[in-house]
Amino acid sequence: MEDKNLELINNELIALIRRASLDRKHGGLDRSTYTLLQHLSIHQPLGVKALADDFRLDISTLSRQTSVLESKGYVVRLPDPQDGRSSNFQITQLGAEKLSEAKKVRLERYELLLADWTAEERQTFGTLLARLNRTHLE
Repeated sequence: MEDKNLELINNELIALIRRASLDRKHGGLDRSTYTLLQHLSIHQPLGVKALADDFRLDISTLSRQTSVLESKGYVVRLPDPQDGRSSNFQITQLGAEKLSEAKKVRLERYELLLADWTAEERQTFGTLLARLNRTHLE
């Protein structure tokens, strides 16, 4: 039996992701750069393996992405104090500034999208999104 609610959730999540995935004109950072910088700003320093685990991506994919961030000066590679053969990534001042600019644009956009929502509706939506994001599908 098809659950129409799941179909609605699917369609609306696709629309939300599309609207939330702002391009370079909205803050200057693409989605993967924004996501990695945001994650590193909270959990830094992290190595490629830890990032790959956190994002559930292949190490080679994260390695390429962190190399791009490093070449732009958004992150710096530091030796791992536990394992001298490995390195960790830490966000730079430039990376933090770019992230802050992009985040400001994103929050302004969400403010417009949710302008007619009450504070309670916003809180409920945020709580439900957090609950969904804590659910792990294997």
